[in-house]
Amino acid sequence: MHVCELPVPQVRPGWVLVKVHAAGLNHSEALLRMYEADNDYINTPIVPGIECVGEIADASDTHFSIGDRVIALMGGMGRSFNGSYAEFALLPAKNVFKVHTDLDWLALAAIPETYYTAFGSLTEGLLLQPSDVLLVRGATSTVGLAAIQLAKAIGCRVIASSRREEKFARLYKVGADACVLDDGQIAQKTMTLQPNKILELIGPKTLHDSLLAVRRPGYVCSTGLLGNQFTVAQFDPIKYIPNNVFLTGFYSNYPSEEVINNLFGIIRKAHLHPLYHKVFTLEEIAQAHTLLEKGTAEGKIILKM
Repeated sequence: MHVCELPVPQVRPGWVLVKVHAAGLNHSEALLRMYEADNDYINTPIVPGIECVGEIADASDTHFSIGDRVIALMGGMGRSFNGSYAEFALLPAKNVFKVHTDLDWLALAAIPETYYTAFGSLTEGLLLQPSDVLLVRGATSTVGLAAIQLAKAIGCRVIASSRREEKFARLYKVGADACVLDDGQIAQKTMTLQPNKILELIGPKTLHDSLLAVRRPGYVCSTGLLGNQFTVAQFDPIKYIPNNVFLTGFYSNYPSEEVINNLFGIIRKAHLHPLYHKVFTLEEIAQAHTLLEKGTAEGKIILKM
């Protein structure tokens, strides 16, 4: 991966040109670089990046206007077509959203994919209500931290898990009501708060334990793959999913204007400050990906244009 000069993309119907101010980095972009780009369905060379924030430079035939403050995410960015690691990005209008916010570009860049994934998982995957007790499994991840903030804004109680006890202080600071040490067997632990809903961000590696740990009736939403195990071997849904437990998932590839507006509404109402860890320039992209791949960042990594 290296920085180079490319022509400014030429607009076409249904697409808009975005002047990128900042972009959040994601684990999927590290996976793209490490091995996914070798697959036939990725036409290399490609500009990575599945999300960005910026302003409309050319609105083409869409409803946008030049200068509109926007976020963009998913829909094939950085895989099916060039993504957001660039000064200008040509993006399908359906994946670009005008936002009304006073946040600066760096704070705004922490939101799109991370907070949308957390919000969709909570509201669509878990149907989260103020009366619920939520366990966020993989809580120190960027989506996990965002989920804690959003769940507290919704009004429920939150348990946060981590493999390292020294991370508990940060989780409490973000808003967790309780913390639990995750040794892979949370279902065997006695917890003062018993979760009736679990956001599973580790993935198939701990999914069955989460299904056993949730209070019944309960919901488990499997969203993340932090455990680097991508499937459940010999999955038998009748035996794998306990009675009176509902297994759901959330796939963030299809954002809608309604959900994005609802997300920013709750961020404004609760005065949430988007969390990010470190900012890199485009010329420092190798260092940024080194940190991303190590998994030692204490939050979102931002690329500033």
